[in-house]
Amino acid sequence: MTAPKTLWTFIGSILITLLLSIKACYAHDLKEIREAGVIRHIGIPYANFINYINTDGLYSARGLDVELVLGFAQYIGVKYEFVPSTWSRAFGQLTGKRAVFKDNKIQYGASEPITGDIIANGATILPWREELVDFSDDYFPSAVWLVSRSDSKLKPISPSDSIDNDIVEVKRLIKGQDVLVMEQTCLDPNLYDLYETGANIILPEKARKLNEMVPVILNNDAANTLLDVPDTLIALEKWPGEIKVIGPVSEEQFMAAGFRKDSPQLREAFNDYLKLIRSNGTYHLLIEKYYPSVFYFYSDYFEAHENNDK
Repeated sequence: MTAPKTLWTFIGSILITLLLSIKACYAHDLKEIREAGVIRHIGIPYANFINYINTDGLYSARGLDVELVLGFAQYIGVKYEFVPSTWSRAFGQLTGKRAVFKDNKIQYGASEPITGDIIANGATILPWREELVDFSDDYFPSAVWLVSRSDSKLKPISPSDSIDNDIVEVKRLIKGQDVLVMEQTCLDPNLYDLYETGANIILPEKARKLNEMVPVILNNDAANTLLDVPDTLIALEKWPGEIKVIGPVSEEQFMAAGFRKDSPQLREAFNDYLKLIRSNGTYHLLIEKYYPSVFYFYSDYFEAHENNDK
C-alpha cells in the first residue's frame, strides 16, 4: 500500500523544516549571533588570560581574554556569556567534533554539542589547531621556554643572534634531564621533537593545568619544565628567586582567538574590533593591566601592532 501523496508532502515538509533548523543551529555566524543577542565565550583557566574568582561561593571569570571578548560583545551589540571548558573539550565545544593531537596527528573523536562561538584563553596558534579552527589576528606574543628550579645544575644559555642556534643549545643541555611537559597544549613535546633529545620526558600526574607546572617542579617532582611566555612572566613574579629561564625550545609563537570555519564574518568583526582597540589605546591598557612585564621582553611586537593600526 502506498501512502497518499499528501502524506509524503507532509513528511517532506517536516524533514525540510528539521534540516533548516539543524543548519540554523550550527550556522552561528555574526548575523545569527546578533539575532540570538548573545556571544558564548569558551574559556579555560590559564595565566592572566582567564582566572576564576570565588566570591562568596560563586565563581566568575576574570582576565585579559574575558575583557577582550566582553568588549567585543559590546562592539557587536550582544550580551556576553562565559562557557567554562578544558583543553580536551574546548575545540569540540566550538566545532561539534572532539579532536586531540596525539602521536603527531589529529585524532577525531565523538560529536559534541556546540556550546560556544569563540575560543579565547591565550590559545597559541599551532598548525594542528589551524586545521580545526580559523584564528583571528594575533594579539599576544609567546614562545616556549625551558624553565628550571633555581638549584638546577642547568645554567641559562647566552643568547646568540640565531633563535635556531639557541634552541639547539637548549636541547643539547636537556639530554638525560627530567623535563615536565603537557600534551594537547603548546607544551606538547611532540611539537618540538623533544623525545629525540635524550631527555627524560615526564607527563604530569599532579599538574592538570598549565599554571600548575611550576608548583610541580618546586615540589621536586622534576627539575625542569616547559613553560610558555605568559606563564613564565607570572611565575617569575610569583616565585622570585625560585626558578630560572634556561632558554627557548620553540621559535616565536603567537596567541589569538579561535572561530569555527563557517563563521568568517564573526572573525572579521573581531579583527576589526582588535584594530579599533589598538588604535584608541584600550588594548595597551589591557596588556599593561594583566602583563606589565611583557613590554620589557616584547616591546617591538606591541609598538609595531599599535602603530600599524593607527
